[in-house]
Amino acid sequence: MPRAIISPSVLASDFGQLSAECKRMIKGGAEWLHMDVMDGHFVPNISMGAPILSCVYKGVPGIFMDCHMMVAQPEKWVNDIADAGGSLYCFHIEATSDAISLINAIHARNMKAGVAISPDTPSTAITDEIGAAADMLLVMTVYPGRGGQKFIEWCVPKVAELRARFPEKDIEVDGGVGPKTIDICADAGSNVIVAGTAIFNAPNPEDVITSLKATVNTAQARFSK
Repeated sequence: MPRAIISPSVLASDFGQLSAECKRMIKGGAEWLHMDVMDGHFVPNISMGAPILSCVYKGVPGIFMDCHMMVAQPEKWVNDIADAGGSLYCFHIEATSDAISLINAIHARNMKAGVAISPDTPSTAITDEIGAAADMLLVMTVYPGRGGQKFIEWCVPKVAELRARFPEKDIEVDGGVGPKTIDICADAGSNVIVAGTAIFNAPNPEDVITSLKATVNTAQARFSK
């Protein structure tokens, strides 16, 4: 089974000290940093784009930027995000009509390709062909566009459905995930955990990261039996 990866959501950080906040998370045990890119079209909010990612990449050597592209034309930004140092480019299945070509374009720029589904999108929207081509699948457990929303439990069965179809794939959950909701996500088969306020606002972020990772590893061990 895939290993546990914790990807703190930078949307919950202090943007005035973005590089320092990313370094703080890495020091606390985070392997990835989840960068929410919003365009004001696919979602109502505007967050950050390639220029900010480029600054973070220069300021935090070796950072793995897990770029969640909440944008209306994901094809348009592949080169910009790659040039900015993006490591993984995760687009929404709802925003494209040709996911396979987009995955190929992402891979051509030496980034991992992720495919995200919003709460109202069924797991079957990720076809076997798309799922096999992608490096990661993301199940949103809140509606994309803003941080701090309440976890939507009825999205979790989609994680289990995808895990059954893609046993070796990285499957990420994003939205309202923290110590109180990690068990249900891990038990469904998610191994990549995005958490924002639960980590950034904690007195000891490293303790939360360690706890989340341990919960996932325990669940993954059960899957492998």
